[in-house]
Amino acid sequence: MYMNDLHKALGDISSIRREMARSTQFRGYGPATLAATSALALLAAAAQAVWLPDPANDMPAYLSIWVLTAMLSAALTGAQMYTRTRRIHSGLSDEMIRMAVEQFLPSVGAGLLMTIVLVRYVPAVSWMLPGLWQVIFSLGIFSSCRFLPRPMIAAGVWYLLTGLVCIAFGDSRALAPWTMGLSYGMGQLLVAGILLLATPEGEDES
Repeated sequence: MYMNDLHKALGDISSIRREMARSTQFRGYGPATLAATSALALLAAAAQAVWLPDPANDMPAYLSIWVLTAMLSAALTGAQMYTRTRRIHSGLSDEMIRMAVEQFLPSVGAGLLMTIVLVRYVPAVSWMLPGLWQVIFSLGIFSSCRFLPRPMIAAGVWYLLTGLVCIAFGDSRALAPWTMGLSYGMGQLLVAGILLLATPEGEDES
């Protein structure tokens, strides 16, 4: 009986912590770090412009540039999110990190699987990848908006619109360096700006 009561009490505490995490604004994303991912996108676009003048005929190189950029950005954001969440959310940090990952993970998985399928089975339409990546990224942002500052929906709208514009090109023009560089460069700056303005006065803005 004692062990059953103990397990029930622990379960109740866990449920309370999850509910508290759901009702708390997540502040694990740092403006400075997200601005750095903007710089990474612009650097990747510059590298593509210099070293890959015809991406449509060298999709492996194109994918290498942008997949590597995405991995570096994710690693930078993830490492900083972990340390920042531990500092700001303290006792709720595990729940907050888990919630943030759960919101974005489906979009990441969908983007990865879609990339593999298009490149492997329908390479003729690989030019759609930049637009589809941006649309999927926007869905991840929209999914996360419920525990981020309300203006963050503007970033989701930005990525949705830029993704649709890329798809509307209808050909390999969508693979031009600026389609990814401008979209993610400006988009991540927008995200960083929203987070910076939403940071309470006197708190660490890194």
